[in-house]
Amino acid sequence: MQKHTHYKERKNFAKKAEEFKKFQQSIGQTFLNEKLLYQAFTHSSYVNEHRKKPYEDNERLEFLGDAVLELTVSQFLYSKYPTMTEGDLTKLRAAIVCEPSLVAFANDLSFGNLILLGKGEEMTGGRARPALLADVFEAFIGALYLDRGLAPVVDFLDKYVFPKVNEGAFSHVMDFKSQLQELVQRDGRGPLEYRILSERGPAHSREFEAVVALEGTVLGTGNGRSKKEAEQHAAQEALSKMQAKP
Repeated sequence: MQKHTHYKERKNFAKKAEEFKKFQQSIGQTFLNEKLLYQAFTHSSYVNEHRKKPYEDNERLEFLGDAVLELTVSQFLYSKYPTMTEGDLTKLRAAIVCEPSLVAFANDLSFGNLILLGKGEEMTGGRARPALLADVFEAFIGALYLDRGLAPVVDFLDKYVFPKVNEGAFSHVMDFKSQLQELVQRDGRGPLEYRILSERGPAHSREFEAVVALEGTVLGTGNGRSKKEAEQHAAQEALSKMQAKP
């Protein structure tokens, strides 16, 4: 019986090792110390059920990853939004590193399939539990940082997290109109003018199109479910264009 158990464990480990190998290939990151990668995905419930084995859970890596995420996201936002106030930067960073966002990032990469869980946690749906997934994402960032330093972490976030910021996934916490106003005032130029160009759709599902202009020149256009949202998107486009100029 014990021999059969050992054989089953070895088979499961070989299968999991192959999954981790494919995972590293899919994200374009290769760990020098694969034990760190396994640890990032090892839940405490798994360690509790394998006390005779030298397994470590991911809680310490989660602690480190949380700090590394704060730093790398802060650096990205600081560079990307040169006119954004400290308060708005803090608010935006909080939206990116909060639990629901981390869970979404983890799900995009199918992190749940790789987690090493105890049987009890597995049976109660732990693999899909938001807090557990968010912890694993932070632990993975911590493991990647320990294994190869800050640059690979930034590369990973450049590929899987920062594009979502660029696509406007967190624009609900950003005030683009204030940023644009600040940028224009800094250059000593005239007042901004917002205009609603069109309204479409039934009363319960309106869509507005807005433009923002400066001294008669249209800087950006945007759409939204409200006039305010359309104006924010117009300001966002204007900011992107102005910040892209050398």
